[in-house]
Amino acid sequence: MINSQSSNFVSRRTFLNQAGLSFGSAALMSQLMRGEGLVDKYSGLPGFPHHAPKAKRVIFLCMAGGPSHLETFDYKPQLDKLNGQPMPESFTKGQPIAQLQGQQLKVLGHLGKFKKYGKSGQYISDYMPYHQKMADDITVIRSMVTEQINHDPAHTFMNTGTAISGRPSMGSWINYGLGSESENLPGFVVLTSVGGRNPQPIASRQWGSGFLPSRFQGVEFNSTGDPVHYVTNPNGVDRQHQSALIKTIQKLDAQRNELVDDPEIATRISAYEMAFRMQASVPELTDLSGESQKTLEMYGAKPGDGSYASNCLLARRLIEKGSRFVQLYHRGWDHHGGLDKYMKICCGHTDKATWALLTDLKQRGLLEDTLVVWGGEFGRTPMFQGKGGAGRDHHIKGFSMWMAGGGVKSGVSYGETDELGYNAVKDVVHVRDFHATLLHLLGIDHHRFSKKFQGLDMRLTGVEPAKVIKGILS
Repeated sequence: MINSQSSNFVSRRTFLNQAGLSFGSAALMSQLMRGEGLVDKYSGLPGFPHHAPKAKRVIFLCMAGGPSHLETFDYKPQLDKLNGQPMPESFTKGQPIAQLQGQQLKVLGHLGKFKKYGKSGQYISDYMPYHQKMADDITVIRSMVTEQINHDPAHTFMNTGTAISGRPSMGSWINYGLGSESENLPGFVVLTSVGGRNPQPIASRQWGSGFLPSRFQGVEFNSTGDPVHYVTNPNGVDRQHQSALIKTIQKLDAQRNELVDDPEIATRISAYEMAFRMQASVPELTDLSGESQKTLEMYGAKPGDGSYASNCLLARRLIEKGSRFVQLYHRGWDHHGGLDKYMKICCGHTDKATWALLTDLKQRGLLEDTLVVWGGEFGRTPMFQGKGGAGRDHHIKGFSMWMAGGGVKSGVSYGETDELGYNAVKDVVHVRDFHATLLHLLGIDHHRFSKKFQGLDMRLTGVEPAKVIKGILS
């Protein structure tokens, strides 16, 4: 018999720790709560969206490690002319440099060849033959800048708008504002793959919810094996025993919440409900047997191989079923050396599958309201760095990303870097501008989207000026 608040709390924790209850099994509680009105689908904040959205969902293709803009989209003839010569000091004096700080700096020309492609005449390198096919489908932003020169803080800045760890990621912000389109799958899903040089680790806080309720954090799907840990019932657990156990947990949760009115208890209840539904929806989602052989070959996907190609196909299936934000990390783009070798490897893993994803979305009529983003946390230097052959160091003053679908113009080159690809000099796009534009396309005014935390109105775009990139909007 539980008689006091303290004994209730301890007994409940002990009970949960010793019960051996799986995440999926605990979700049965939601079925018992439905009749009592304790669980509701989260449909977003009142008054959202602020204006008619052009995009309903986002697929962010994150090339983790920092792909070289000078081997992908940013052609600079002067770079080839100065190949091997000292880097002009006028570009680098007083500028932040990562591993090349204090070393003799030499210009490194393009390692690939560039040509214009499509009716739009976009410059794309020969490392990316499938990107060449979609030159008229993408808007390449060639003037990105960021503030963090090392991987983890740069990822944190790209994902959360600040280098301070523990803030909400953009996927969490978006699901908090707009709610979920699916009752059976998480609104924010993360998929990872590996292939290339020195794959940098990606911390789970990159898709964390920070000070937002934890129901809005990203859910990482495993590349191989069970897509989600503990979503299936353990052996020997039948429905009858589950029911008796979950009824007891329900009573304890409800009793505790009457005392503390803790929103995280409601979050746990919501997570249990989602886990219960995922027991049926996730196996169906990840079973690619229903996909045609033609589709599998188009992506280069092999079910269960954990590849970027399979993740691209899974991303399409996720947004079809209502996930609002899907983020794919391909780890392997940190090319301090062996740049030619590893560009071929990384592009071999990602180039065809990215084209297949855009092609598939277009064929299904999904691209017009799905925003697809490609890019890394920063770019690479115009200067040579030699670690296992020619390479490039981290660079934050000018790099390239692209966007497609979801209210973005097609076949557009936006912004420019200088003649050596060092500084963004025309139509400069800060990461905060990118965030403001992302929110705008989803129907959200970034000025009016905040959450009170520690006495401040916190925003994804922060307190520094941020602008919507109107020049790329359709």
